[in-house]
Amino acid sequence: MTIKFNKSETFKNAKATLTAVLSKEEVTEKEQTEAYENYFEALQTEVATAITSQVNNEMLDRSILQQRGQNVLTSEEMKFFNAAVVQGGFTDDSILPVTTQERVFEDLVAEHPLLEALGLQDLGAVTRIITSDATKAFAWGPLFGGIAGQINAAFSEEQISQFKLTAFAVIPNDMIELGPVWVERYVRTVLIESYSVGLEFGYVNGGGATVNQPIGLMKDVNPTTGAITNKTSSGTLTFAPSQYGETVAGELYTVIKALSTDVDGESRKVSNKIVMVVNPVDAIGVQARNTIQTANGQWIMALPYNIQVVESEEVPVTKALFFVKGQYTAAIAGGYKLKKFDQTLAIEDATLYTIKQFANGKPKDNKAALVYDLNITFPTVPAGA
Repeated sequence: MTIKFNKSETFKNAKATLTAVLSKEEVTEKEQTEAYENYFEALQTEVATAITSQVNNEMLDRSILQQRGQNVLTSEEMKFFNAAVVQGGFTDDSILPVTTQERVFEDLVAEHPLLEALGLQDLGAVTRIITSDATKAFAWGPLFGGIAGQINAAFSEEQISQFKLTAFAVIPNDMIELGPVWVERYVRTVLIESYSVGLEFGYVNGGGATVNQPIGLMKDVNPTTGAITNKTSSGTLTFAPSQYGETVAGELYTVIKALSTDVDGESRKVSNKIVMVVNPVDAIGVQARNTIQTANGQWIMALPYNIQVVESEEVPVTKALFFVKGQYTAAIAGGYKLKKFDQTLAIEDATLYTIKQFANGKPKDNKAALVYDLNITFPTVPAGA
């Protein structure tokens, strides 16, 4: 179980500022550095405060903690983090235990619906991925004919370790004294929050190899030059009310129809595979326009065609991103490797660590995702009404 820390306004503002800076087409290294520093300082302050509060209240033994689903380490994890306590921190080139890495991945997917919907894969130490094309995975031919060429056409191999995603963890030296369980929980919580921001930004707005980022869902790739550009809007959605919901059903039908063919015009199955990603600001409007009250008084929110709605701060306000599950490759790979900088924050009585991870992502074609404008309006309520 990760730490449930309070996300203060300071933290939210730092996160919003970081996202805004990363989204700028022309940004200086100084701006990026300052935005990252402010974000990580706010994040680590919140997590450290949460840990201090919890450690003062949790004095139960391991068996009770385990029964209640609290953080209990395996023998390998205990050995690793206990060594960090004894040594006063992690050593250079330390790699987090495999089970800790697995928990980070599980929590990333569980707590961030966009990453789950994208089908994020943890390849562990593997840095290459084999993909297949279902349309080429079969062939009719002579009874004793060759099949090697057919197999080669159906499968391909991709490198997944091109880009490095680095998280920063500042561990107050006093926290080391709290013991291995709390150190592990702190590191894991910081990793999950940091990587979730980095991964979501990359998978939504990433600018491609020229900026050492994945190719985001909101980008198009020029098939001739390989240039990465922002997707143009495919239309406008209003979710306007109508007697039988024809407007909403009709608008979303155009989205489903557009996504049901790939960039070459070949049809593909999209039933129950469409995900709609909107900014939290717009999510309220979408929810309001698609919520009805049943005969027994319950309020139910549902979109036609079983479209899954996911919120992400990486999607601009007044925009809606639709993508087809299985049409985007999102993966992380390699171990979580730590590097220690014990002099950087010595005056603050803390130690800085960088934690590196390989990650990549790209759409299968320019129609794996489409962007639409949102124009959701509500009648103005007269003052005093």
